[in-house]
Amino acid sequence: MKALEFDRKTVRYAAAAVTSRFQPGSGARTGPLELVDTEPKELPGPGWHRVTTRLAGICGSDLATVDGRSARYFEPWISFPFIPGHEVVGVLDDGTRVVLEPVLGHKARGFAPPFADAAPGDGNDYRHLVSGNLEPGIQTGYCASTGGGWASEFIAHESQLHPIPDTLSDEAAVMVEPAAVGIHAALRRPIEEGATVAIIGAGTMGLVTVAAVRQLTKAGRIVVGAKHPEQKSLATDLGADEVVDPDGIGRAVRRATGTFFIGDDLSGGADVVIDAVGSASSIDESIGLTRPRGVVVLVGMPGRASVDFTALWHRETELVGAYTYGTETLADGSKRTSFSLAIELVQSAKLDRLVSATYPLEQYQEALEHAANAGRRGAVKVCFDLR
Repeated sequence: MKALEFDRKTVRYAAAAVTSRFQPGSGARTGPLELVDTEPKELPGPGWHRVTTRLAGICGSDLATVDGRSARYFEPWISFPFIPGHEVVGVLDDGTRVVLEPVLGHKARGFAPPFADAAPGDGNDYRHLVSGNLEPGIQTGYCASTGGGWASEFIAHESQLHPIPDTLSDEAAVMVEPAAVGIHAALRRPIEEGATVAIIGAGTMGLVTVAAVRQLTKAGRIVVGAKHPEQKSLATDLGADEVVDPDGIGRAVRRATGTFFIGDDLSGGADVVIDAVGSASSIDESIGLTRPRGVVVLVGMPGRASVDFTALWHRETELVGAYTYGTETLADGSKRTSFSLAIELVQSAKLDRLVSATYPLEQYQEALEHAANAGRRGAVKVCFDLR
């Protein structure tokens, strides 16, 4: 089968890290990602299925890996060589069309789940991610045993697979996984009725989070910082009340909350700030935009960052990570999985329109360069098309 394979090649990884500083996405040409012919993965046991890929998205964590910018933290949690791709819609052998919930949870690895009806991402101990009947891997797409969506086929456990309705196009279905991440970020801490929410960044993660906050919470005013015209238009259409250039978000939050600046920070600020960028500067800015005793939710993937936490300490701000998805608690106290909510959100918010371009695997270098420069090129989500 055809697959894009990422192997542990230190010299080429270092080369990708150097070249990508000057041209984002260039790690696809200089790094350890190669188009290969490889054997299909073996099924580890009962409950496992072969999935033929239809569309597979390219996300920020994929780009960080290809461009040599991923955090060293993850090295013990993954296994090589791996086939990337965790935003996937595919087809089972019996013709059922499914989306993948990529976390390789307890059931996939042969352990009892932490509670009845637990989602793969639930639990308070991650030891199963590096043990059981599979090689280490936090998700499909980072595990040598399973393969990933950047291939003509991969394997997945039944606990990871969600049938999707015929009314959902492949372009809509491939947005279910990122929508689930946005939902998890929106619900990671309760957003009170009428709360002011600021969202930094309007790439895929920022935009799906706007939709989730607007449709799944009773937030009041939503303020978004976005760089590019297409991002601004989509953020407004998905529910933002005010969309401004990134350097204007502080003034927008000040107006929305009736506070004022003290130095670079606000005297009050937004009740909740969701950082969909994950850089040192965006984390620092998020803390400064949040009211005392407010919450910063970090959904953008950070690496090593030098951040002054004096304001966090002084303002007693809560800094919360939002990694993937799991079982969510809604405002009425009911519980739903992120993925069940995401399938509904993709339809109601028409998130298929975020899919801007598709490429065959053979054009992976062009695809990854496009994805790395999506915003300035008027795009949001770039995918591999294996139909």
